[in-house]
Amino acid sequence: MSEYVLGSDPEEIARLDRQAAALAGASEALLRMSGIGPGMRVLDLGTGLGHVAFQVADMVGPEGSVVGVDREAASLAVAESRRTTDTVRFLAGEVRTVRFEEPFDAIVCRLLLMHLPDAVEVLRHHRDNLRPGGLMVVLDADNGSARAEPEVELVRQVNDWIEAAFRGAGADPRIGARLIPVLREAGYADVTAIGLQGYIAPGDPPGAALFTSVLRTLAPTIVANGIATEEEMGLDTLDERLRNEIEAARAVLLPPTIAGAWGRLRS
Repeated sequence: MSEYVLGSDPEEIARLDRQAAALAGASEALLRMSGIGPGMRVLDLGTGLGHVAFQVADMVGPEGSVVGVDREAASLAVAESRRTTDTVRFLAGEVRTVRFEEPFDAIVCRLLLMHLPDAVEVLRHHRDNLRPGGLMVVLDADNGSARAEPEVELVRQVNDWIEAAFRGAGADPRIGARLIPVLREAGYADVTAIGLQGYIAPGDPPGAALFTSVLRTLAPTIVANGIATEEEMGLDTLDERLRNEIEAARAVLLPPTIAGAWGRLRS
């Protein structure tokens, strides 16, 4: 796994909660389109705080079950503290190596592959955790579509810093655009993909905070890699400056596309 640069401190947990709320609608639509439904037994890779695991648990119902796996103890502790049903359980594990005796009907992951330089190999490994004909469902980001319309220079600059920080840590912030070839190379058949992107009018929440909150988390990486200095980013005034420029341009913000792709394990 590449260096995971987003951390798990309280501020980052709060940011992840806001992000999950923003992604909930798109995630549910993509998961339902993929075929996740009642009675299924599902594995959630890189479960983090459990947002997707809990969402999938609602979709599979009381006759189904979800296992969430993550290597970050702090995140798993938060997920476990929020668990209210026995149909969900969380396990510590490395997504590259974890194996289960009983195969799953489906495996899901969200915003995981972007952090995996060996994403194809990881997806190939999990063929052993799927039943024949089972679903592999991947949701990930395509940051290449993120922008303001009309263009706002500061939005472009912030997004460039974010992309450079992810790439400097070995992550791929545009992997969402390549999910079809990734799944096919990993050996899955009948691969389908679609992307969903939001539109945020000037002044609407969460607006600029979607960009600036990620930048704040990545700021140490940005400085350490020589991408920008603290003075260039100007984090103390960035939120206000970004809001003002967006509203002055009457620009609509387009956050990164959430791409969903799914394929089946050949019987």
